[in-house]
Amino acid sequence: MSGPAISMHELHEGLIQKLDLRRTDVNRMSDQELWLYAERHLRSLLDQFTTLDAAQRARIERQLLQEVVGLGVIDDLLRDDDITEIMINGATDVFIERRGCLERIPQRFSSAQALMGVIERLLQRTGRRVDESSPMADARLPDGSRVNVVIPPLALAGPAVTIRKFGQQRISLADLVAGGALSSGMADFLRVAVRSRRNIVVSGGTGTGKTTLLNCLSELIPPGERIITIEDSAELRLCHDNMVALEARPRNAEGAGVVSIRDLVRNALRMRPDRIVVGECRGGEALDMLQAMNTGHDGSLTTAHANSPRDVLSRLEVMTMMAGMELPLLAIREQIASAIHLIVHLGRFSCGSRRVVAIVEVAGTESGRIQSQELFRFQRLGTDSHGRVSGSFVASGNEPCFFEQLAREERPAALCGDAMQNAPQGLQRLQEVRC
Repeated sequence: MSGPAISMHELHEGLIQKLDLRRTDVNRMSDQELWLYAERHLRSLLDQFTTLDAAQRARIERQLLQEVVGLGVIDDLLRDDDITEIMINGATDVFIERRGCLERIPQRFSSAQALMGVIERLLQRTGRRVDESSPMADARLPDGSRVNVVIPPLALAGPAVTIRKFGQQRISLADLVAGGALSSGMADFLRVAVRSRRNIVVSGGTGTGKTTLLNCLSELIPPGERIITIEDSAELRLCHDNMVALEARPRNAEGAGVVSIRDLVRNALRMRPDRIVVGECRGGEALDMLQAMNTGHDGSLTTAHANSPRDVLSRLEVMTMMAGMELPLLAIREQIASAIHLIVHLGRFSCGSRRVVAIVEVAGTESGRIQSQELFRFQRLGTDSHGRVSGSFVASGNEPCFFEQLAREERPAALCGDAMQNAPQGLQRLQEVRC
């Protein structure tokens, strides 16, 4: 390690040897003490390179200390509130999502071994680990960010890390309206739907904002009701007096101890819930969720991956079959049509914007097929001078089936807020709303 050419990999190895982490009880050190301990040894190594100027030396010090006792380039990326996703495709290939758009960044790790060390420290905070016998891991960081790790031999180009960050600031339905994700008329309609206990599925592709919208809808649930939230990785942040948050548990290193979403849905039915909020239906738990919705737990909410509202219904059929029950397709479709009232579908556009592209009502079955009607949609008109997708939100003019029920019940205005004042006149106004 002499001369002007400096190998970051050799410096990394040299610092590890000097620290002798196997003999040093780092667990008894605070983060600051460990950083100063490593910094002292690293500076003795860098003293050999007299050709380094102050700026180069400071940059190398920071990168190596972050890799050896911190989280490498992940440290700075986690602190940047504009970044919503971090994607590491090996030691030298790092991408981020900023304001909905992907970009490659110049920061990198000095070696695959350095990246593995960062992965171990990252997962150590969550109680998870990866190795050759268990080369994949899902975890949740203390700040709520979701982490997925895949290492060789499954990841051919080196360790791969994906971190989905969640903002610390609460986002309300009004914030989504202000940001152009939906219109004020659509927001009013969703408030009525949640407060009148409609069962809602929020659908869309990966990264379209399903969890964000689910969180906003859950906040509309009246305070006098008991909520049970069930998630694979806890992401919902609700301020509700009577709420229990449940999180699934993967199998341990011995392959035992797994607690699935389906187990939690079954258990939630014994916890006297008024509403059940499932972070995502992706398997056999769909059947248990549908049965809960059909047996007195109206107003429940969930999300599902799908390309369109129609695909949501097909996916629910398939997921129900995954429960292992020998049910005829007609019975499954009737169960879905009876349980699900509304589908709110989200889309992400090439410019990075996310919008509610359709709100669809499930209107029963006819001739063995589930019928639906569109209530609202986003009508795309083109792109503006900045490359952003432009368009308008349009109401279809179809009257939701449950409006008639609300009018019969003469629900008080307090139930549905300003949009339902002086019912049925308020109902008429809401039916005529245009976005």
